[in-house]
Amino acid sequence: MNVLLLGVIVILAGLLVSRIRSNARRTSELRQVRGKLEQIKERRSGEKLLHMTRDSELQALMTEINQLLDSHLRASAEHERTRIASRRMLANVSHDLRTPLTVVLGYAETLHLRPPIEEAERNDLLAKLFGKTQEAIRLIDTFFDLAKLESGDVDIPLSRINVSESCRQSILQFHEQIESRGLEVFLDIPPKELYALGNKGALKRIMDNLISNALRYGADGGVIGLTLREEDASVLVEVWDRGKGIEAAHQGLVFERLYTLDDSRNKKVQGSGLGLTIARRLAEAMGGSIELNSKPHERTVFSVRLKKLNLRNS
Repeated sequence: MNVLLLGVIVILAGLLVSRIRSNARRTSELRQVRGKLEQIKERRSGEKLLHMTRDSELQALMTEINQLLDSHLRASAEHERTRIASRRMLANVSHDLRTPLTVVLGYAETLHLRPPIEEAERNDLLAKLFGKTQEAIRLIDTFFDLAKLESGDVDIPLSRINVSESCRQSILQFHEQIESRGLEVFLDIPPKELYALGNKGALKRIMDNLISNALRYGADGGVIGLTLREEDASVLVEVWDRGKGIEAAHQGLVFERLYTLDDSRNKKVQGSGLGLTIARRLAEAMGGSIELNSKPHERTVFSVRLKKLNLRNS
């Protein structure tokens, strides 16, 4: 009996010693992992936790930690990108608002400080003052429109809309501008009416922005085109030109708020820098998308994709 009891005590003692050693080893490994985490935090690097261990629970823990590190790295990169974009946006807002307001101030000072001037000249100055004031108001309204879209404060009810008719009306609206620039127009709208889930007003604004953009930046190609077609469950609207296009390095940025190419600061082609951003927000609000594909001086195309509906859909 005493021998049996002694044997049990020896076995329990061995298990206890093994447990103590195991705990000590795990504690040591946890210290190493914590130290590595502190290094990664201090360096703010994209490193991962690498530690050889046979402890399955510790392996699972490090896998979860590495996933969190990846998520944190992506969030940090997005935050930095947003910070840089915000600084650029503030600079561009200041520039774009200051330009018409400076002209407004100049006209106002002329009217206020100059000796009496001829009525015809006064009327001309007043007309210019009125035009520049409207320009500033339109720009401010555009900023507010984007802010409301991004905050979700705009109600965009969806229903079945006739995309074919919207395309015809949109291109006709720009007939005079296209003709005055001597541009060739290519229209490819099938005889069959195509319908999609969307909002007529939102689609009109998207089309206005895309056609205006093609006229502003692609007129040097001598042609502007509009293509409408269906693909499986989608209706696809393409607005294209053969102008100078957009280099690959810039294509991922054109939908950012107030992103403009360098020469778009030129008054001959300058826009608000918000049109494409608003177009994308509106397309997404309708459950669709908008994409860009550009080969400079060959074909630059903005594609709007919406969910296709037919006469039986409600």
